[in-house]
Amino acid sequence: MADRARDPAAIERDIEQTREELARSIDELADRLSPKHAAQRGMAKVKEEAGLVAEDLGALARREKQDRPRSSLTGPVLIGAGVVATTLALRMLLRRRGR
Repeated sequence: MADRARDPAAIERDIEQTREELARSIDELADRLSPKHAAQRGMAKVKEEAGLVAEDLGALARREKQDRPRSSLTGPVLIGAGVVATTLALRMLLRRRGR
């Protein structure tokens, strides 16, 4: 091992290998931190969660049991839909009374 540490060719190979590893690491970090790729990952996650919520709502409407637990967003989506529906109904009612 002492001979290898003193061998200039071995030192150069180690340096080159370290440079290549560093370049790969930097490329991976740049890819992970790229706004475009971050947005793509975010959209994929949103689409996946929206699909799960849609499945949950469909199962609730059909009163079916599911093999998996409900999405954590199903409750808030239902609450939001209820608030929107209530708000629209109140606006329509108030407009009709105002005439």
